[in-house]
Amino acid sequence: MWRVTKGKVEVALVHRPRYEDWSLPKGKIDDGESELAAAVREVGEELGCRVAVSRRITRITYDVGVTHKRVAYWVMRYLDGEFVPSDEVDAVEWMTPNLASARMSYDVERRVMTDFAAVPIPESVIVLVRHAKAGKRSEWHGEDAKRPLDPVGCAQAERLRDFLRYFAPDRVISAPPVRCVQTVQPLAEALGLDLVIDPVFSDDEYASAPGAAELALLALAKPNQVTVVCSQGTTIPGLVDRIARGIRPSDTRKGAAWVLSVVDGTVVSADYYEDAAR
Repeated sequence: MWRVTKGKVEVALVHRPRYEDWSLPKGKIDDGESELAAAVREVGEELGCRVAVSRRITRITYDVGVTHKRVAYWVMRYLDGEFVPSDEVDAVEWMTPNLASARMSYDVERRVMTDFAAVPIPESVIVLVRHAKAGKRSEWHGEDAKRPLDPVGCAQAERLRDFLRYFAPDRVISAPPVRCVQTVQPLAEALGLDLVIDPVFSDDEYASAPGAAELALLALAKPNQVTVVCSQGTTIPGLVDRIARGIRPSDTRKGAAWVLSVVDGTVVSADYYEDAAR
C-alpha cells in the first residue's frame, strides 16, 4: 500500500496486537476466492480503504510451527477510506520505504519492500484485455466485426467486470468489433463510465499502422489514471512486444489481460493474467 504525502512516497504498516508486530497488511484466502480478490478484500478490511492495484511483486514462503505459508503481494495505490482500529489490527502507520523496512518485525517481509523499492511507483496503469469468447468464425455468417459473444463469452465478461474493478479504472476503451465492446460493457456500466470506441486498437488498424496503436496506447498513460483497453488477438501481443521490455508474448488467450505499469512513458512492469475471466 502506498500513497504520496508532501511529495514523498509512503507505505503502510499495520500493528497486530495478538503478535505485537509490525508488518505489511495481508490475510487468508476464502473458499473460492482468487489471490488478488483476497488481497484487495484483506487490505480493505484491515485499513478501511479502497485501493487501485498495479503490479505484482515478490512471493514469499515461511514456516510457522508445522504450517508452511505462501504469500503473494501486489503494489496497491491508496485511494480513500478511514482506518478503524480492531482486535486484529489496532494501528496503522505510514512511512517511507526505508523507515518501513527498519520498523518491520520480519526479515522475510523486507524482501517484499526491497522489490517494491526496486521499481518506480507507477504513474499510470493500462490494462489490455483480449475480448471474451465469441464462438467460431467459421460458424458466423455475417460480418466478422458484428460477431457477438457466445454464452461462455458473456459469462467471461461478467467475471472480467469483477477482476478489472480491482485496478480502479478511470476510463474504458474498446476496439470497434461487437465482441470487444460486449466484453467491457459490463465494466463500464458498473463504474458509470462512458465506453469509448477507438478503431486504432482493432486488428485491422494495427496491421496497417502498428506505430499509431503504440502511440495511442502510451498517450493514455496520464498521472494517476487507470485505463482498460479491450482489443484483439493480434493487436494485444503485438503491442506488448513493442512497449514492454524483455517480454515476448506468444499469445494472449481470450478473456486474458496484461496489466502494464507506466512511468514517464515507459512500461516498467507487465503482468499477464491468463485466468482473468475464470
